[in-house]
Amino acid sequence: MSVATQLWLIRHAPVDGPRGVIHGADAPADLGDVAAFAALKARLPANALAVCSPARRTRETARMLKLDPIDEPDFAEQDFGDWTGRLHNDLEVELGAAYRNFWQSAAGNRPPGGESFADQIERARRGLARLPAGDAVLVVHSGTIRALLAIALDLAPDHALRFVIDPLSLTRIDRLESGWRVIGVNWR
Repeated sequence: MSVATQLWLIRHAPVDGPRGVIHGADAPADLGDVAAFAALKARLPANALAVCSPARRTRETARMLKLDPIDEPDFAEQDFGDWTGRLHNDLEVELGAAYRNFWQSAAGNRPPGGESFADQIERARRGLARLPAGDAVLVVHSGTIRALLAIALDLAPDHALRFVIDPLSLTRIDRLESGWRVIGVNWR
């Protein structure tokens, strides 16, 4: 069983901004947990390809890990369209049952002007196809990591949404010649 690509999936640092907001790509990272960055950096392979989403918080996290990443738009977080920049609580008050119903089947539903989680999985699949063999460190989003786990484990999108992916956590998966292997999820 030969390993083709070892993926080191890192969720970005927490957003440095208000809680409960569906943050856009320009939201900054809170880079204050120096100990967490040092512990995470110690686990990463040397000389690995570094990739991040185009979001500010992923680039800032990568730089704190002393990585020089290339941007991969296919690894961006799910696009929440018209809901981006809004508070979940405000959307629930404004949209009522329609908002709550969205989250009952979040994997297949699209917010106005946005994409579904199932769409994100297909986008992440395209990004994966472009990764070369070897070690690759991806500094991305919780949704992106869930999408990659859905691909690796051949999970239905609804099932992949069950994974908890904390800020500054590490998830390890290998793309083998014969399929996938999951090493660990959400390590802190």
